[in-house]
Amino acid sequence: MIKGVGGIFWRTKNLDEVKRWYSKVLKIDVENWNGTVMKPEPGTEMIFSFFTEDDSYFPTNQQVMLNFQVHDLDEMIHHLEQVGVPLEKKKEDTEYGKFIWIKDPDGRLIELWEK
Repeated sequence: MIKGVGGIFWRTKNLDEVKRWYSKVLKIDVENWNGTVMKPEPGTEMIFSFFTEDDSYFPTNQQVMLNFQVHDLDEMIHHLEQVGVPLEKKKEDTEYGKFIWIKDPDGRLIELWEK
């Protein structure tokens, strides 16, 4: 019955700062209505997964973690260095792909993934 994820919505105390950060750091074109429409590219996947309250994969005080697929993680790391965004976790190469973590201005952990 479900076709896919229809959106990701959250609150922030720093709307203008968060919009600028996502635009500059992740190159997301945030429009005047404070969002954007992302159309999946062929070959991308959307993962929907549950974690127990005490799972340590991401901080337990964070209820949800964003994960964005990227074309080239090394290119993304280079971009992050140029805009001054530190990695929260160094590049990890696993059987599921390559991953890094960064934090947004609200302190929200974000996972970037190259499959």
